Amino acid sequence: MDTITSTRAVVLRRTPATSGPVDDDFAIEELAVPELATGQVLVRNAFMSVDPSMRGRLEPTEKHYTTNFVVGDPLDGSAIGTVIASAAPGIAVGAAVRHRLGWRDHAVVEAAAATVVDGSLAPLNQWLGVLGQTGFTAWAGLVRIGEFQPGDAVFVSAAAGAVGSAVGQFARLLGASTVIGSAGGSAKAAMLTDRLGFTGAFDYRDGDPADQLARLAPEGIDVYFDNVGGQQLAAALGALNLKGRVALCGMISNFDPSRPPVDIGVLIQTVLKRIMIRGFIVRDHEDLRAEFEQRVAGWLRTGELVSLDTITEGLESAVGALFGVMSGANLGKMLVRLDPSA
Repeated sequence: MDTITSTRAVVLRRTPATSGPVDDDFAIEELAVPELATGQVLVRNAFMSVDPSMRGRLEPTEKHYTTNFVVGDPLDGSAIGTVIASAAPGIAVGAAVRHRLGWRDHAVVEAAAATVVDGSLAPLNQWLGVLGQTGFTAWAGLVRIGEFQPGDAVFVSAAAGAVGSAVGQFARLLGASTVIGSAGGSAKAAMLTDRLGFTGAFDYRDGDPADQLARLAPEGIDVYFDNVGGQQLAAALGALNLKGRVALCGMISNFDPSRPPVDIGVLIQTVLKRIMIRGFIVRDHEDLRAEFEQRVAGWLRTGELVSLDTITEGLESAVGALFGVMSGANLGKMLVRLDPSA
């Protein structure tokens, strides 16, 4: 192997304006790759993840559950790749590892921050998507936070996105009576029913979400998995049955100033119906990881579960992929392929 002394990385040049990030806020720069210290590995990144939570990390305020990006430093995020040099006992050259130093072609990773995955069990991109933190978020939110039971009627917002598309499929495979999804656009809504097996779906831009939910789930819903907040959360509270459950995963509508605010008075529904609302962060539920991987890998192997990905090519496409996630251009997980051979 040729010695790797530098690598390309996406760097934050300046804090984006309140109107949102633009191309000039970012730059691709050449960074030095340090020699490995004991306990480190050098990874050739194959894929990197682009997630909605990155929008909050670009702001100086705390709208996320990790650290803000720092002006002048490279961005980071989930990635997976192949170890090409190792100074870490227990991680061999050639191993596939998942880690948090994406947004660059190569990364020096502490062994303690790397997870070795079985590349023979599923393709590497799926270990960032439906078998990765995305799918695990869907699993923990549905099974533990939403307290899903077979026969439940489930509604999930942003259902064509990475987490939402997994939630709906998991609910179907676990025995939901009804699975309703919302998405941005009629084509995405049709995809949910035609390709992913949802019972029904609607375009949240095409009429009042409360009316559309009432049409598709006239007997109400038992679980709402919320990725959006705002009007869709209000609609779900109106549709939830007695002792319904809400798993709060994200509220991406907070970043869209054009969306009208929702009167907090709608929360009276939680009292009248004894609804449980619970927010969660997936890292608090690692005890579910083994069961999740076993079940999901099995469904992928049998073809019962669709791994939904949108993949762009090369580090040059990474910023555009971020803008795509922010505008809803992706179906399922947004990934950037960094190694053309992967």
